[in-house]
Amino acid sequence: MMQNLQPDMPTIPDILVKKGLFISFEGIDGSGKSTQARLLAETLRTLGHTVLLTREPGGSAGAEEIRRLVLEGDPDRWSPETEILLFTAARRDHLEKTINPALARGDIVITDRFADSTRMYQGIRHGTGADLRAMVDALHSLMINVEPDLTLLIDIDADLGHARAVSRAGAEQRFEDMGRDLQARLRDGFLTLARSAPRIHVINGAATPDQVAQTVLQTVQFRL
Repeated sequence: MMQNLQPDMPTIPDILVKKGLFISFEGIDGSGKSTQARLLAETLRTLGHTVLLTREPGGSAGAEEIRRLVLEGDPDRWSPETEILLFTAARRDHLEKTINPALARGDIVITDRFADSTRMYQGIRHGTGADLRAMVDALHSLMINVEPDLTLLIDIDADLGHARAVSRAGAEQRFEDMGRDLQARLRDGFLTLARSAPRIHVINGAATPDQVAQTVLQTVQFRL
């Protein structure tokens, strides 16, 4: 189906004049990445930067509606293919409505998750990773075609991360309910991806939150 689309179909980079810096945080559930994204945003603001802190899935009105569909409910609620389409749709709306306007203004955009999470959670978790990962990459190339300037991977042991995530006990537990083994596979997948993508910096998430925040800030200041 995708091969029948017009080759000159507009893509995100065609309409984006980028002036700002795009930073993503990644990691398994319970890694502490959301806390670190918030701390970084707060610190950069005190240093005089204009910062937009956002999240995925979500970050725009339409994407937040999709968030409720994909993060709540039974673990087997969606087929892998449907889930990939939903996440891609949410990301496209997030880019159009939130990320691109902020980057065009020259803001620093910090997002809690981006496309790397879809590559892992949807691309490898079902055991037919090659086919699903190819689908994720094809849709990303066609509809998103943007990568962060810097990705901070907060790395943590799968057992610890899963225990932390389960203890939160909220409505958005669909992926946590898939179990510890999934988190271990995701961690391996993130680390493998980091070895092939220079934009990804691995941060030891087992340190104290203050120590992690300091390492994160040093990494970002070097990039700035």
